[in-house]
Amino acid sequence: MSATMQLVYTPDDRDRLRSDLLNLAANDARLTGAASTGSAALEREDQWSDIDLAFGVSDGVDVAAVLSDWTAMMYRRADVLHHCDLQRDSWSYRVFLLRSTMQVELAFAPAAEFRVLAPSFRLVFGQASEPQYIAPAASDKVIGLAWLYALHARSSIARRRFWQAEYMISGVRQNALALACLRLRLPATQGRSFDLLPAAVAAAFEDALVGCLDAAELSRAFRAALRCFRWEVRLANCELADRLEGAFALFEDPMSPSLRDP
Repeated sequence: MSATMQLVYTPDDRDRLRSDLLNLAANDARLTGAASTGSAALEREDQWSDIDLAFGVSDGVDVAAVLSDWTAMMYRRADVLHHCDLQRDSWSYRVFLLRSTMQVELAFAPAAEFRVLAPSFRLVFGQASEPQYIAPAASDKVIGLAWLYALHARSSIARRRFWQAEYMISGVRQNALALACLRLRLPATQGRSFDLLPAAVAAAFEDALVGCLDAAELSRAFRAALRCFRWEVRLANCELADRLEGAFALFEDPMSPSLRDP
């Protein structure tokens, strides 16, 4: 992304819209509380930050109905182009794309579940239940995802499905980076802490970037991603690393005769 790229909305535009939304929430009798989440709650906003708000919904009130009303309001007042949904347990997240390219995420939860789930939660008004922090991803789960991507990277290269191979190699690299984040006690989701890794750690992953879509380059990037993954597995769990070592060695030749196209 160019360093000179300009947003078509300003931090003042963002602050004004967030203030309007919080005022609307304060006057919505169905809501028991509101919180600012994301970078604003951590006082780490920059010009690229978006709006993240969370709301508690009174007992006996249908969360879906509240979400529907707020969605209609957003389309009327905020020049929304589209939205998408995410669900996590009892929390419903609706993410809006505005014409200005601003992103607004509104989360709704039943009052009993409206609580601090991460440090990026600052209550603005109302009440929240006792904090219940989400546990970070277990390293074993991340390791499992990485070797699953590695299996498919190997076969994708052998089948000459080069776009799929690039996707799978990226999965190995990203999960290995997540392991590095977990090791250094950094958040490991959505790549948010990759840029916070020490330079020496991050530099080791640069060779795992794919430069072009041909078998030789994909195989090279795959081997580099595997080296990083093997190293992080050993730092996370030596016993598991020993058990996986034989499979890792077989991964390293994705163009072996047994996998070539007939």
